[in-house]
Amino acid sequence: MLVSLIVAGEIAFWLLIAAGLALRYPARRPRAGAAVLLAVPLVDLVVLGATVLDLRHGATANASHGLAALYVGFALPYGPYLVRWADGHAAHRFTGAPRPHPGYGARRARHEWRMLARTLLAAGISALLLAAMIALTGDPARTQALTGWYRTLAVIAGVNLVVAASYTVFPKQPPRQPQGRSGRAE
Repeated sequence: MLVSLIVAGEIAFWLLIAAGLALRYPARRPRAGAAVLLAVPLVDLVVLGATVLDLRHGATANASHGLAALYVGFALPYGPYLVRWADGHAAHRFTGAPRPHPGYGARRARHEWRMLARTLLAAGISALLLAAMIALTGDPARTQALTGWYRTLAVIAGVNLVVAASYTVFPKQPPRQPQGRSGRAE
């Protein structure tokens, strides 16, 4: 049941973003769109609340409880970024604003290091949520499944570190311009 709530939460997250941006751009109701976008964090509160209630009412922790902690932990630092990302693409689509792009070379590397910082924050929040769930339950036998999620957080952070480092060591270059018959870029 908890996994269904997490999936529903993720669907609600994107539906709220789509509704907010639809109000903001095609409907030209920026205040109404902003109000809908401000409701996005409520989805995370519902998922977190349901998870805590489930554990407080005697459930034995399983993978879905750990997944809920990671979902909420990652939604906090990544949620606002994803809303800005979607808003930038909607502004490009509906108002002709420049298309958002993380860039190339050093600019892209800085973007990837900022993403790593966001991932480390998300992993820290998730770890705190896991620890809080374990402490609130007060029964190590019922929360044993949550401790394995710390390793998952380390793997996620490690992968992101490799990605950020790769963009520093091997900077992404802009696409080459097609060349005409004269050998010059057109």
